[in-house]
Amino acid sequence: MSARLDHLVIGCASLEQGVAWCEANLGVTPAAGGRHAFMGTHNRLLALAAAASSHAYLELIAIDPQAPPPGRRRWFGLDEPEVQAALAQQPRLLHWVARVDDVAQAAAAWQRLGLDPGPVVAAERDTPHGLLRWRLTVRDDGALLLGGALPTLIQWGDAHPADRLPASGVALESLVLGGGDSPVLGRALHAVDAQGFELRSGLPALRATLSTPRGEVVLTGLG
Repeated sequence: MSARLDHLVIGCASLEQGVAWCEANLGVTPAAGGRHAFMGTHNRLLALAAAASSHAYLELIAIDPQAPPPGRRRWFGLDEPEVQAALAQQPRLLHWVARVDDVAQAAAAWQRLGLDPGPVVAAERDTPHGLLRWRLTVRDDGALLLGGALPTLIQWGDAHPADRLPASGVALESLVLGGGDSPVLGRALHAVDAQGFELRSGLPALRATLSTPRGEVVLTGLG
């Protein structure tokens, strides 16, 4: 089992806000994404060069105002009032997602440690190039484990969204998880052979440093 960074999740109050933030701060316009009908969200995507992971990307995600309520809690805490209040000010790094070859096996490894990543859910969305399909862990309450430091697990089907993303000039310099003093976090990451991050104490749950056409940009999570 081997878990690698798949994508960073940037929450936005709206995709328009997210695109404006991306252009102003990263110097790049994100590519079109799509709609997640079962979650009532939509996204825009940006290729992300990462030494420890091929096919990484940055996702700008927001509640889709044209979608009906999904009848469940949305992922990444997007329904939480405190998250919505923070995103009203500016887009924020919410979470990271790790790619695995067998998401059910990886989720079971965490369950044996007493962690509940949620059920494995099948998802899909249309693209101009065909249907994207994936399976991922999603808790029914939409909560993030260990403040978002422990990633959502994802397993892609035949295609990956980064396959058709143009190079952006944005690269991940470091991903720091602020749970260095949490033995549970360390054991959970070791159980799925997660790589490509640093563990430190006394920091927010997430901190990502990017090199961009606008220079170095540091993103910090809410946790």
